[in-house]
Amino acid sequence: MKVYYLFILISLSITELAVSQTPYTLLENISYIDTLDESVTDYAKERCRLDLYVPTAVDSFATVVWFHGGGMKFGNKFIPEQLQEKGIAVAAVNYRLYPQVKAPAYIEDAAASIAYIHQHIEQYGGDPDQLFVSGHSAGGYLTTMIGLDTTYLAAHGMHPDQLAGLVPFSGHSITHMTVREEMDIGPLEVKVDQYAPLAHLRKKTPPLLFITGDRELELWGRYEETAYMWRMMRLMGNEQVELMELDGFNHGNMYIPALYLLLEFMKEHGE
Repeated sequence: MKVYYLFILISLSITELAVSQTPYTLLENISYIDTLDESVTDYAKERCRLDLYVPTAVDSFATVVWFHGGGMKFGNKFIPEQLQEKGIAVAAVNYRLYPQVKAPAYIEDAAASIAYIHQHIEQYGGDPDQLFVSGHSAGGYLTTMIGLDTTYLAAHGMHPDQLAGLVPFSGHSITHMTVREEMDIGPLEVKVDQYAPLAHLRKKTPPLLFITGDRELELWGRYEETAYMWRMMRLMGNEQVELMELDGFNHGNMYIPALYLLLEFMKEHGE
């Protein structure tokens, strides 16, 4: 599906008019792992932290767990401006990075952070059944892996179907390029193994919206691999999966309009 530039501009304007005046608070550097475990490294204690931005005058609000991009090599947690003052909570997550760790450490961290928010958000006034997951680039890859490979959340007594929705932005569908680098596989070589969302297609998932930039402007074949996964899931009978292509936006700047689509998705699929 093509989402054209004019449509995006109109959507941005409408959404900006709906900004809430609800008070919010920001809780920073919350550890989502057991720091008292002697097996936990200092690096994990440093990186496995999240910031939690919550409304203080809303009952039973929805929450989005947000994973930053950076190719699993760099990047830091941040609360996107477009998600602030919208009556929702945002959990912005840091995770361990290459080369200090290798796969599947990144995915394990993502799962641990989701489980932590699911377990604790109610004490801040949030609804644990209204937990959405999203992220850009590497963060989109983590979102899709957690949503399709059930083993990572299972380690925390959860299942992806407990999530209210998944919205990956421009994430890999084949094995992530950094994971391929770990295996000495070139950036343009196709690899589909246990670290590829494509290896874990499911007929039943939470509502799932894939968003990419323009296929002619995206990073390598990011649109095409995502479109292939979307098509395969649809052929399996998954009616919960959608695909949007943002015409005129490249890999780096597509996340800005995509954030507004995330908000609309949360409204559509929220209780």
